[in-house]
Amino acid sequence: MRRLIAAALSMVFYAGLLPAQEQQSRSPLFDEITEILAQLSELTGWKAPKKVESDTITKEGLKGFLESRMQEMVKPEEIRAEEVALKKLGLVPAAFDLKKMTVDLLTEQAAAFYDYQKKKLFILDTNASITQKPVLVHELAHALADVHVNLEKYILKGKSDDAALARQSVMEGQATWLMSEHLMARMGTSLRKAPEMAEAMNRMTGASGGMFPVFDSSPLYLRESLMFPYTKGFLFQQAVIVKMDKAGFMEVFKNPPQSTQQIIHPEKYFARVQPVKVALPKTDLKGYEDLVEGTLGEFDHDILFRQYGSEADAKWAQKWRGGQFRIYEHKKDKSTVLLYASEWDDADTAKEVFRLYKQVLKGKWKNMTVDSESATEMAGKGDDGPFRVRLDGTRVWSLEGKS
Repeated sequence: MRRLIAAALSMVFYAGLLPAQEQQSRSPLFDEITEILAQLSELTGWKAPKKVESDTITKEGLKGFLESRMQEMVKPEEIRAEEVALKKLGLVPAAFDLKKMTVDLLTEQAAAFYDYQKKKLFILDTNASITQKPVLVHELAHALADVHVNLEKYILKGKSDDAALARQSVMEGQATWLMSEHLMARMGTSLRKAPEMAEAMNRMTGASGGMFPVFDSSPLYLRESLMFPYTKGFLFQQAVIVKMDKAGFMEVFKNPPQSTQQIIHPEKYFARVQPVKVALPKTDLKGYEDLVEGTLGEFDHDILFRQYGSEADAKWAQKWRGGQFRIYEHKKDKSTVLLYASEWDDADTAKEVFRLYKQVLKGKWKNMTVDSESATEMAGKGDDGPFRVRLDGTRVWSLEGKS
């Protein structure tokens, strides 16, 4: 889903949780672009572009744009593979429609966006009022970064889906930080001088108050995937600026974080703690072909542990060291096999993850029978056929859909 948003849309959204207002088609906010760019230039030390193209767009126009962009850039089989993966991993329900939900969710959430293919900024005409100035600042921050970095190339260079979310968090976190710092400057202070304000501002983000029914009814994974770049990315950027000052704006693009773990724990980014490549379990897959593979990071495990366990269980995700998955599909009957493996800081943590992953299996399937179970292994049958999950030292792995 993260790669679908990054590759298909090729633009950056600000999920503005502010009420819609009916306005004229042309916003008076656009007259402030030059002044705002100058202020952002002073904050970052980056030279501002002379001009940023801007326009308004209706909700109907936005939806059509999204559908067209998705059709242009993502093949139907790629969307299908992403959807199969989310369902197979237990992150979304069986009836989930990835393409429709992505379009509906972003259409509902977008207050503005910067299209970094066309180098043009759009504000939704229903949000084009003076109360939406922070939204404009956010998108102009993207436009400023795009001049110096080329955001399209940056986001598409993520080597895994977890790394892609980390890069997205850099972009959205930096724009959110600059939006907040712009507001603080108008109050005569700075997030550098009042770091406690960063936490306070972050807590204000993400509560929809019932204004967004599509967002509220979406699976936990989608809601968190949408908000993570803004919330965790904002706090990550705060840590970078506190440590590096203005040099931090470019540093996160020159040396991007390699995982969502580095976003959640900036100290791991500064220490260059890299994800571990984990070997997947081996099995006979004659008659099958690769469908999709990826990295399951700290973010993904946090969601799984909360969804099928509890908020308290999510703490174990912090001890993640690496995680991989690969899905194979049978050439004839289209049945699928999931290979999963993860590595953890220590054996005690792996033991807890083994317990939690068994809960994931029980939760994501309607029917499950256990044929054998020990302290280090459980085997049986689920909705997808035979399964085996095993604890091996600091490693947990699972084979699902084939004996």
